[in-house]
Amino acid sequence: MTVTSETEVFVGVPDTSEGWTDRAREVSNILAADALARDRAGEPPFREVQLLKDSGLVTLLGPIEFGGGGQRWETAYKVVREIARADGSIGQLLGYHYLWAWAARLVGTDPQISAVEELYTSNRFFFGGAVNPRDTDLTVVDRGDTLVFNGVKSFSTGGRVTDLTVLEGIIDGTATHVFAIVPTAQDGIVFRGDWDNLGQRLTDSGSVEVNDVEVDWASAAGFVDKEFQPLVYNTLNFPAIEIVFANFYLGIARGALDTAAEYTRTRTRPWPYGGDNREIATDEWYLREGYGDLQSKLWAAEAFVDQVSREADAVLHDARENLTEQARGDLAVRIAAAKLRAADVSLEISNKIFELTGARATSNDVGLDIYWRNIRTHTLHDPLAYKRREVGSRFLTGEIPEPTWYT
Repeated sequence: MTVTSETEVFVGVPDTSEGWTDRAREVSNILAADALARDRAGEPPFREVQLLKDSGLVTLLGPIEFGGGGQRWETAYKVVREIARADGSIGQLLGYHYLWAWAARLVGTDPQISAVEELYTSNRFFFGGAVNPRDTDLTVVDRGDTLVFNGVKSFSTGGRVTDLTVLEGIIDGTATHVFAIVPTAQDGIVFRGDWDNLGQRLTDSGSVEVNDVEVDWASAAGFVDKEFQPLVYNTLNFPAIEIVFANFYLGIARGALDTAAEYTRTRTRPWPYGGDNREIATDEWYLREGYGDLQSKLWAAEAFVDQVSREADAVLHDARENLTEQARGDLAVRIAAAKLRAADVSLEISNKIFELTGARATSNDVGLDIYWRNIRTHTLHDPLAYKRREVGSRFLTGEIPEPTWYT
């Protein structure tokens, strides 16, 4: 069954971490069947998101009392990696969904957290966010009991396939930032449908216009009586999404390496002019050496990212008041290093596999290019050089990153 046919029927909701990763593997296998065709069609991934909803994966982090999985981030990272193995775009969408579903915990008050988690979990709603920091902020006007958002964002991942959208802007006449979660389906949110990029083609990450979107002050995340209640925990937004990046990069890399290896086993021909001729390609010494090199690098990157994922999990699930600036900075550096390893290894694998599969593997019907296109596109999200600098600064001088939109 492919994702473009009738929806798969999933029985029950898993109640263990292992059960959720098994469920993710089921979904991944469905997505893998026609991932290349869907990528080339470039249609908004409504069916794919419905598959995530039907499988229950969208509620993995949601409270059990509202029908969610009650799982931890460590499981969510594994699930994102498994989905990205089959379809990098959908892995990214699910990872972003988890981050935005956690946004209330990052900056909200206790009543806001409860309300948002009940809303999205009980309805299996899917999140997106119009929060691109490189753009001019949305303008937010205080009208007494409500706030009104206006402006344009050049990227809004998930766009048309989401149920809820996170907005962020600056209150007019102040330097105060404010987040709010709003229903996506409303006249004031207009997606332009202009995402037409090299890779991650099904993330529907195009631009969005926000026109007079009104929000009650009670929904302004983290505000009490129009005053924001700051915590160091509020600044975890970017580190939390960067470790998601590392995991779906490794998922794409795993998909690339496994797909290439299967091609080599079944279709690559041995080279007949090397003076050490072999009957089958898998007996070629240079192919064994090449795959051995890539597999060992991927195993090493997976082990490191797993360790940092556990560190992030421990911080994200700890009491919010416990996080210090030093602990936050140390985690941010570790996440930067994990992202670097994942990006570098994934770029190497998605490029090197062509040398190991042979000239005929460049045929469009094979589709190995999807992995490189996806990795190359998203690893440009923010400059890797700055991640290296953060790690180097911590190592040489003990300096930790100052919290910004990108650190």
